[in-house]
Amino acid sequence: MIRKMKCGSLYRGDLADGCEHCMNGSKMVLFLTGVCATGCFYCPVSDEKRGRNVTYANEQKVHGNEGIIAEAESMDAAGTGITGGDPLLDIGRTTDTIRMLKERFGKEHHIHLYTSTIDPDKAAMLEAAGLDEIRFHPPVGVWENIGTTNLSKIISSAKMDIGIEVPAIPDLMPQLEKLISDVSSFGADFINLNELEFSESNWSMMDSKKYELKDELSSAILGSEKVAKQLVKKFSGVNIHFCSSSFKDSVQLRKRLIRTAERIACEYDVVTEDGTILKGIVYADDLDGAAMLLRNEYDVPDALMFINLAKKRIETAPWIVEEIADELPFKCYVIEEYPTADRLEVERIPL
Repeated sequence: MIRKMKCGSLYRGDLADGCEHCMNGSKMVLFLTGVCATGCFYCPVSDEKRGRNVTYANEQKVHGNEGIIAEAESMDAAGTGITGGDPLLDIGRTTDTIRMLKERFGKEHHIHLYTSTIDPDKAAMLEAAGLDEIRFHPPVGVWENIGTTNLSKIISSAKMDIGIEVPAIPDLMPQLEKLISDVSSFGADFINLNELEFSESNWSMMDSKKYELKDELSSAILGSEKVAKQLVKKFSGVNIHFCSSSFKDSVQLRKRLIRTAERIACEYDVVTEDGTILKGIVYADDLDGAAMLLRNEYDVPDALMFINLAKKRIETAPWIVEEIADELPFKCYVIEEYPTADRLEVERIPL
């Protein structure tokens, strides 16, 4: 039976555990390295990451394990998805990171990983380190002859969950059918089809492949969703999942932001339904004096007020500032920001 999800996503059979964490917003995305040797024409990785040995935990650039742990703790991550680039091109660092995460957060912390490297020895090293799930991303050139790779050998010998994850490319329906058929016969645990998207870094494919956008509000490629849904319908008896472009933004990212915001929000913050944080701010030359005024004249409790010396402002509840701004001799605003390490501000309303 085909099960429908939000934003056009759907699946047949069982979802991979990693997908469950994505859907719940409980997974930290760990971009371990931008180095990759595959060179897929549709690669959406940004220019600031592609080919560079840089690491990002969610949207935050990090250096060392401390930054990774801090980001995981900020969202109370129940799992981690390790991606790139290709993490297997630095197998030592990848296995060390898996062990570190398991030691810090426990064996129940689910870790899945994306790679285009189909190598039995490296797969065994990953499993020994504690990897729970691996998602192979074979290049288009081997979709029709995946049997010539070592994928079947890895599937037959490994205990961790193994699947493939590839984009549903509109003009490659026969190749996708062959890939899914072969991988299913090998005994893969799941097959994931992603809606093909454009980004600034892969925009050249729009001209070279004559692709068009699905609509003006989406980065999805016209025809990708249709191909994916035809494949889900065709392959009964297979754990197959189509993840739409809008699902990633509207569901996965939103739930992760909400999870993070609810964990880090101060008592005076308001968490929105989109996972952003609202707060009131007051600017004054004398922050201590302004805080005393708020406390003594307007009965603002200390629990709902914080002097942020770094940003030279007082932070308080948005409903408090909205009520008294007209009476204060200070510049007052309600701001909306992301619950990320850089606290990116998305809106500022003067009062």
